[in-house]
Amino acid sequence: MQPRVILTDIEGTTSSISFVKNVLFPYARKALPAFVAEHGQQPEVRRWLDAVATEIGGACQDSLVAETLQGWIDQDRKHTALKALQGLIWDEGYRRGDYTAHFYPEVAPVLKGWHASGLPLYVYSSGSVPAQKLFFGFSDAGDLSPLVSGWFDTEVGGKREADSYRRIVQAIGVPAGEILFLSDVVEELDAAREAGLQTRLIDRLDDYPLPRTGQAANGHERVENFQQIQL
Repeated sequence: MQPRVILTDIEGTTSSISFVKNVLFPYARKALPAFVAEHGQQPEVRRWLDAVATEIGGACQDSLVAETLQGWIDQDRKHTALKALQGLIWDEGYRRGDYTAHFYPEVAPVLKGWHASGLPLYVYSSGSVPAQKLFFGFSDAGDLSPLVSGWFDTEVGGKREADSYRRIVQAIGVPAGEILFLSDVVEELDAAREAGLQTRLIDRLDDYPLPRTGQAANGHERVENFQQIQL
């Protein structure tokens, strides 16, 4: 069936895993203590610091919260509070020009082609929605955010849970079978398929040197880049 909507992941799908791991994560980790000290009383920051404090045992010093968050970065933990605070820190970095977000070279032309043909694009990432908007807005291919019709993060649920995709389907308002989900993570594709979505496994050799074919793809159609996606 021809998809009417594209839903895409970011890390490992549109963009290199190494950019997130080697540029964005270390930047946020280094900046966290000073950021918390400087902005900790701002409501948009305070709510997330308090959420982390509650999770680790109640009232505690912000410096301890910052250390906890740094540990979560090291563990690559997909925690909503961490992702929100990382997004706020990355905002400063993008706007100062400390870096631009990496996109694989074929992605922007393909996204622009889909947009021109009237095919809506939505993003679902473990990064917060503000961080997603920065990623697309300050990309090495220019501002790609106008190509995106909507954004979803872990506030709708975890990416390996079928109910998360059901919520996204409801929000988009298109039957699940007419939405194509793109990701490099087989378990995410499994959850999307369980919810009725079409799927493609993005299996980039830069990120996955050993091709995931046969059983490793778990029945998902495999492509190595966006140009290979046949709609």
